[in-house]
Amino acid sequence: MPSAYFIAGTDTEIGKTFTTCALLHTARRAGLSAIGMKPVAAGAECVDGVWINEDAARLRAAGSVDPGLANLNPICLRTAVAPHIAAAAEGVTIDPARILAAFTRLQPQADLVLVEGVGGFRVPLTDGFDTADLAVALGLPVILVVGMRLGCINHALLTAEAIAARGLTLAGWVANQIDPDMACVADNLDALQRHLDVACLGHVPFMPDKDPAAVSALRLPPGG
Repeated sequence: MPSAYFIAGTDTEIGKTFTTCALLHTARRAGLSAIGMKPVAAGAECVDGVWINEDAARLRAAGSVDPGLANLNPICLRTAVAPHIAAAAEGVTIDPARILAAFTRLQPQADLVLVEGVGGFRVPLTDGFDTADLAVALGLPVILVVGMRLGCINHALLTAEAIAARGLTLAGWVANQIDPDMACVADNLDALQRHLDVACLGHVPFMPDKDPAAVSALRLPPGG
């Protein structure tokens, strides 16, 4: 089993962090130690003198051990806008080498590391380097989180094509129900299963209380 996966999403606000946390809990129930990583995060608040991103804090709480924010979230930007815009406004350089070094420090600390991207699969980080490039640099198979709402089939298939175009392996996908009133859910799931042609790791129902530890519908990719 690969010791790490890159978690990509079909868009922003589709429950990527929630699903990543749920997968961390799934791994821990299977007897594995697991850590989540958020290489780049935009949007933070100052807590006791430390700037903390909410998604990074949730990953930190869901993991087996606390690897420290410097490793879990090496690039923390304060403004909740596109990362390259926030970085320019704050005078921060998003250095891929810094992210890769943090990942290298993280990987020996757990059986499984889940590296969560930013927004969709191709979010610019610097001129000429985006989150797809980051996935390639890390060399990780990808788990795709599909936000179940109108348009999800198109978004999922386009993202799967982009993943393949980068020479990356799509290891599996998760259907995360973000629209409780979505019509024809079963038909959409069937279409996704037929067209994506990789393992569906589970369908997460709409959960108003957002407790990832309560999700029991997920599994790790085959071999995991």
